[in-house]
Amino acid sequence: MKLRKVLRWSVYTLGLILFSFGISLTIRVQHLGIHPWDVLNVAFHNMIGLSIGSWAIIISILLIVVSWILDKRYIKLGTFLNAIFIGVFVDLFLWLDVLPMANYTWTDVIVIISGIVFMGFGGGMYNAAGVGSGPRDGFMLSIAQKLNAPIRRVRIITETSVLVIGFFLGGPVFLFTIIFTFIQSPIFQFSYIKLTELIAYTESRYLSGDDMRGSL
Repeated sequence: MKLRKVLRWSVYTLGLILFSFGISLTIRVQHLGIHPWDVLNVAFHNMIGLSIGSWAIIISILLIVVSWILDKRYIKLGTFLNAIFIGVFVDLFLWLDVLPMANYTWTDVIVIISGIVFMGFGGGMYNAAGVGSGPRDGFMLSIAQKLNAPIRRVRIITETSVLVIGFFLGGPVFLFTIIFTFIQSPIFQFSYIKLTELIAYTESRYLSGDDMRGSL
């Protein structure tokens, strides 16, 4: 049992780090457009202050509260850790100042696509670990459950609403904000499926035997 927890939490933690790294990359070239939720975080950062990661934490906690009220089953320990550590890691990566800066040439496109890829893989990883949905995912799932509406429709409406709010608050909306999902979602799905299968295979092939020996 301990080895299973170590495996899942290791995959989860690495996923959070990769996801946060991807967010930080896209924020560096935000003039090309960033993810709708990050548009909102950057908008609040520019308007009010506090770090981008701090706003990510604040908004995530608010979403967890709403999800908790609507449907507690989508809230686990990993959901709370996700809310805190993604904001912390994003601020850390930006503070380290080792990421490429925007130079307003074609290389910025490479940077933002790399960031989207990292976000796709990282999101698939921490969800495959099975220790809790992210605050945004849990929020949209709980809304869909409460309204008995298709998850896809709820996601589209939610992210569009967030994007519109972020845009009117002065957040960075441009071409890649629109095409973000078309790149990230397939990568997320691929990594989620493959890592879910890999975790299940590893647990059945190796960890079960170790757990049995440990109980003797």
